[in-house]
Amino acid sequence: MGESLISIVTPSLNQAQYLEETLTSVLDQGFGGLEYVVVDGGSSDGSVDIIKRYADRLSSWVSEPDRGHADAINKGFAHTSGEVMAWINSSDVYLPWTLRTVAAVFRDVPEAQWVMGVPASWTTSGSLTNINPTLRNRYDFLASHRCVIQQESVFWRRSLWDACGGRLSDDLRLACDYDLWMRFLREGTLYHVDSVLAAFRPHFDRRGEMHREAYRREAHAKWQQYRRATSAKDLRRASLVRACDSRAGRTARSALRSLQLMRWDAQPRIVFDHAAAAWRVV
Repeated sequence: MGESLISIVTPSLNQAQYLEETLTSVLDQGFGGLEYVVVDGGSSDGSVDIIKRYADRLSSWVSEPDRGHADAINKGFAHTSGEVMAWINSSDVYLPWTLRTVAAVFRDVPEAQWVMGVPASWTTSGSLTNINPTLRNRYDFLASHRCVIQQESVFWRRSLWDACGGRLSDDLRLACDYDLWMRFLREGTLYHVDSVLAAFRPHFDRRGEMHREAYRREAHAKWQQYRRATSAKDLRRASLVRACDSRAGRTARSALRSLQLMRWDAQPRIVFDHAAAAWRVV
């Protein structure tokens, strides 16, 4: 794939306190295949002045009222054409190697339709913390509606996006990412990259913090819908995964998987092979 075009969208509304750090985390990577779009919802806190300072480095930007988070992201992606896609919210950050790593991963592992890096957090002082390797597959999601994916660490191919409807569900106020992961899981396996690709910044005025319970209600409704459309065989498998939700159970699950007695329970990892100087699946 080489250094193919990667399309990134940042939706924002009144996040001037964090926005510039997010913008520079994307723009300062020196990645030649970047297509970056910022969609501001009509901020009144100085965000637009920040965006204007970087306007000549953006593929496009707009500041106008929208119908919410999903609508802003859909609007942004409508102005992109890259083979690989992602969005990063206006208080989170990429790491200096993120885009080059993502391009190399999709080049070296053509079967991967979507990937997630190792989840991590970002402090107000600019420190990387809480690095927490997490493996997920469709059975983990079928087993529990509280199973989560770190959104800013996820990247996918446009072909998968198109196969899953080519847009976020803008009827959802909060859990549009969860709904997208449900659709992606129906179409393709999630691959886990052994690298931190992004960091999430916890702060009180985050949408997820202010509306945690509302998010969970939306996610739970989508989870129930996903399960209703799932075969009895896969629901039985999800029940087995749920039964392994303990330290001993997780050890047993790993052992059964390694013995190829649960081949369906794949959680493929992408690691860097230094001898081959390429990313590969283990």
